[in-house]
Amino acid sequence: MKLKTLSIAMMALAATGVAMADEIRTMQENENNWVSAAGNYNNQRYSKLAQINKDNVADLKMAWTFSTGVLRGHEGNALVIDGTMYVHTAFPNIVFALDLNNDGAIKWKYVPKQNYDETVPVMCCDTVNRGLAYGDGKIFLAQADTVLVALDMNTGAPVWSHKRDDPKRGATSTGAPHVFKDKVLVGISGGEFGVRGYVKAYSLDGKEMYTAYGVGPDDEMIVDPKNTLSMLKPIGKDSSLKTWKGDQWKIGGGTTWGWYSYDPDLNMFYYGNGNPSTWNPTQRPGDNKWTMSLFGRDLDTGMAKWIYQMTPHDEWDYDGVNEVPLVEQKINGKMRKTLVHFDRNGFGYTMDRVTGELLVAEKFDPAVNWSKGVSLKTGLHDRVAKYSTGRNGADVNTTGICPAALGSKDQQPAAYSPRTGLYYVPTNHVCMDYEPFEVEYTSGQPYVGATLNMFPAPGGTHLGNFIAWDARVGKIVWSNPERFSAWSGALATASDVVFYGTLEGYIKAVDAQTGRELWRFKTSSGIIGNVNTYKHEGKQFISILSGVGGWAGIGMAIPSLENDSDGLGAVGAYKALSSWTNLGGVLSVFSL
Repeated sequence: MKLKTLSIAMMALAATGVAMADEIRTMQENENNWVSAAGNYNNQRYSKLAQINKDNVADLKMAWTFSTGVLRGHEGNALVIDGTMYVHTAFPNIVFALDLNNDGAIKWKYVPKQNYDETVPVMCCDTVNRGLAYGDGKIFLAQADTVLVALDMNTGAPVWSHKRDDPKRGATSTGAPHVFKDKVLVGISGGEFGVRGYVKAYSLDGKEMYTAYGVGPDDEMIVDPKNTLSMLKPIGKDSSLKTWKGDQWKIGGGTTWGWYSYDPDLNMFYYGNGNPSTWNPTQRPGDNKWTMSLFGRDLDTGMAKWIYQMTPHDEWDYDGVNEVPLVEQKINGKMRKTLVHFDRNGFGYTMDRVTGELLVAEKFDPAVNWSKGVSLKTGLHDRVAKYSTGRNGADVNTTGICPAALGSKDQQPAAYSPRTGLYYVPTNHVCMDYEPFEVEYTSGQPYVGATLNMFPAPGGTHLGNFIAWDARVGKIVWSNPERFSAWSGALATASDVVFYGTLEGYIKAVDAQTGRELWRFKTSSGIIGNVNTYKHEGKQFISILSGVGGWAGIGMAIPSLENDSDGLGAVGAYKALSSWTNLGGVLSVFSL
């Protein structure tokens, strides 16, 4: 039976209420489709398609384009399922279903009804949305106003929806939902407003299953003091509460707007969470557990099997939300089920995803200076006192910290190739000055408490690199400098061609072994979206969402931000970007 026929048959079973196998696990084996945000549960962003290769990639031409009609930053990528492409936009989060069998004609369009005045003003770092999810015949959209809606994949009609939070208190939704087996998972944004982060799980028909917080009491975090491990040891009772002053954990941040992965054999899902609130570390003594942490949880119950905190008592806004690809590799002579994470703090972590054991932790940008390194025994950093904003104190400007708050890498996801054994990582090469100040919490108002200025790392003028990384040993294999941060998600293919986009608007193809550029094309706007691929009627296509914005492009998205320190420091660093591109959401599709 063909996979397309099988997926349709499984949808029919779901409609009749018959118990079914893991639909997505089967569908993602069809390399012609792209059925989830990263294409696969393992978050590798790898495609087996190889029609476009090193010999012919220079002949890629624009096949067709589609304007979304929205001008703000476009992150994420489209889904492709059996001849239909599903495209999302920044706020107001429109969803389009495009018929690939009819020259991309619009099959249906869903426009959410959201309150602009309540929602947009409390969205940190642009009005982005990172994409859609598919499951059980439905397309799932996490709207900015925290409504999760399930749309009929054939008609666009809402099947069910649920509002899990409230923008009036600063809670919004920018991350993509994730469908794993029989559940859809969503996180929350709003760490800059004191929102306490969580992951919420629903059944595919809309029943609330559990909510797992990242900070607070053990039961609300869904942890077991005796059996939930950190660095291979039980976390103990009240492991989070003991690391906060009084009730600060209630407005402690640790939001969950990044990319999640799932191992169906272990039935565990993985993700990271963000910064503790406020950005002024002098106001929140303690390690602030479990913000800035990676979690491995049981999908059915939400129970945390292990947690690892990458940046205890964060002093620089080094959110830990970045993607966590799952790969089997040999580390120190032993085959491991690994999880790899490129953190904002500038370190690439390789962990055993079964136990949470830390295997490798090394800098993936040589400019990183706040830490000399990580102990594999304790998991802790050897911090450099000179760059400690907490030690230097409030109202003191700590200068020359590398990386900047947007990290050596933000949410733009890396790709992994099982052919080369390497990760392909879009990175930032940016440093900062950071001055914390006292701030009071008011619900629905910014709770930041720091002034930042950002600039290129020492020794050059470029703001980014696109690198190949060997996570087995923690080494850069090759590195290509980029004028601006590489803020686009990467794609690796079976022909050893790797694709990514640039803030100026170029989509590029490079040799997976050497990094040599093979092809580039200037799209309509700067790229902060993720590259993906699919095959239709025997032909392979490459697609990318353009639309400059996001944190790096916030000065263009909001022209009224004029001071260098505006946009949490990004406006000054990326001021030259307006000389290279302009606003505009466009889907660009290429083929031979």
